[in-house]
Amino acid sequence: MKKDLLKMDDLSKEEILDILNLADQLKYELKHDIAHAHLKGKTLGMIFEKSSTRTRVSFEVGMYQLGGNGLFLSSRDLQIGRGEPVQDTARVLSRFLNGIMIRTFKQKEVETLAKYSSIPIINGLTDDEHPCQVLADLMTIREYKNTIEGLKVAYIGDGNNMAQSLMIGTLKTGMNFSIACPPDYTPKQEYILRAKELAEKEGTKFVITDSPKEAAMDADVLITDVWASMGQEGEAEIRKKAFKGFQINDELMGKAHSDAIVLHCLPAHRGEEITNEVIEAHQNEVFDEAENRLHAQKAVLVKLMK
Repeated sequence: MKKDLLKMDDLSKEEILDILNLADQLKYELKHDIAHAHLKGKTLGMIFEKSSTRTRVSFEVGMYQLGGNGLFLSSRDLQIGRGEPVQDTARVLSRFLNGIMIRTFKQKEVETLAKYSSIPIINGLTDDEHPCQVLADLMTIREYKNTIEGLKVAYIGDGNNMAQSLMIGTLKTGMNFSIACPPDYTPKQEYILRAKELAEKEGTKFVITDSPKEAAMDADVLITDVWASMGQEGEAEIRKKAFKGFQINDELMGKAHSDAIVLHCLPAHRGEEITNEVIEAHQNEVFDEAENRLHAQKAVLVKLMK
């Protein structure tokens, strides 16, 4: 039976740790020129309805390093962009490819693609979820802290796809999670309820607040994202006013542990959700995090497509 990665909650704690362990191994092998052509002769179709830097490059390079091929498929070039039903596209591409990664807007489109395909589907980003980024974040946290169990992660900003996937991924792996966002920009209620359920199950803490200082208190990791994501450009000025005070800066860093790390999925709007000073002071973590997209996604590809 095929396995997909559509949302963070598709993975159990054990599966997440298994992916992280394999990602560490693949990273080590790459750094030491040890070939790992686990997907020799296999092809990943990569559908992009949203523009991308890190997602496209990391998946395409990752497939090459695994001995396979990454095929870029723009929605402008596919019949799906001209109104072909998703289920028909899924059935056709299943005959040609060994897996599909899709970066799009609606979560439902990814789920429909998975329902009608006979090959693994990977969510490269939707408006609801960004599981591949969160796996890279967890990998980075573990590299810097040597553990993830029991740490406190504080997310400051918009309750968007990153926040929602982070809530699930951190709490599921035994971390404490606090999120600070303006009242009108909280995560979806279904994610909040699931986060509370996971915290109770794992014996960890989940806090949602409108106070960045409360969220950042004694944090081991601080994370943020842009205030206006793709498709929300028209709301940028309104959001700037709503998110005033929800910035990772030196003052907020003072509430966290002195050895706290900072992560950002990029691209960053310096001077908005994070100051230039903070991101430069923590650029090692941020760009290790970006690199780890490659290693974490290669582990996902091997687990789903080998």
